[in-house]
Amino acid sequence: MEEILKLIEKDGRLTPGQIARMLGRDEAEVAAAIADYESRHIILGYTALVNWELTDAEPVSALIEVKLTPERGQGFDRVAERIYQYPQVTSVFLMSGGFDLTVIIEGSTMKEVAMFVAEKLAPLECVTGTATHFVLKKYKDKGVTFVKNAGQQERISYL
Repeated sequence: MEEILKLIEKDGRLTPGQIARMLGRDEAEVAAAIADYESRHIILGYTALVNWELTDAEPVSALIEVKLTPERGQGFDRVAERIYQYPQVTSVFLMSGGFDLTVIIEGSTMKEVAMFVAEKLAPLECVTGTATHFVLKKYKDKGVTFVKNAGQQERISYL
């Protein structure tokens, strides 16, 4: 029933009845599948994707590349767990390539984000380096386009 998961991932507001109609299935069967996915932690939660640029709030997001030495016997898991416990951290990913973890954080100001890196992340004994990249503008996130008239180029007239 992968189709159910794809539909819910795209729009978490869909009801079991709506999903059942979309897939030509029984509503009770869909509701049972969703309950099963939730109990097995396949579905971990439901969230809204907010365009904060259209509000008075101005949160700052940053992607931090983290290089580290994994802990003996624990690999990267224990370090990742320590990092994702901080409330500012929204995502942590183990990466291949030139660094080990991608840490995505949100703060109220760039200084707050910088202080998090300097005071909480960089001092961890296993961290050997960090590189912080601030998000300046979101164009698309989780498959949703944030800009109006996406794909249409604005023509500049010199007349």
